Amino acid sequence: MNQETLRQVPSSAYLFTVQLSATRRGARLARLLTERQLDDWGVPLQGAAQVVAELASNAVLHGRVPGRDFRLRIKLDPGPGSSLRIEVTDARGDRIPRTPDPGATDAESGRGLMLVAAYADRWGVDEAPAGCKTVWAELTVLGRGTP
Repeated sequence: MNQETLRQVPSSAYLFTVQLSATRRGARLARLLTERQLDDWGVPLQGAAQVVAELASNAVLHGRVPGRDFRLRIKLDPGPGSSLRIEVTDARGDRIPRTPDPGATDAESGRGLMLVAAYADRWGVDEAPAGCKTVWAELTVLGRGTP
């Protein structure tokens, strides 16, 4: 994001929220919608699309409850040191994601969260209403370029 693009961004935050089916198709759609939204906002962050892909995939694989969807929320806070916050809320608050032990090379899961940690400045998990959880990641837009 260059200075010219930054001047075009209003001082208020941008927000995008969508509820998607907890299926592989829903996870794929989350990434596609993120790419389209970021393009509309003028934010060229390929890393953000990868973070959404991982978090949505985890929501489908590990956070799925039959008959319940997951929610994707993206918030762009423009201005100097602007940040992009990605949140994925799923129905399984009892299954908290954790990165695997770095020494456990034969681990069957957790590599996606290592990608999230690599792209994001910080990430975490918050409890959400109705027994749900929200996994979030924050990326700095200005000064980081395309991750």
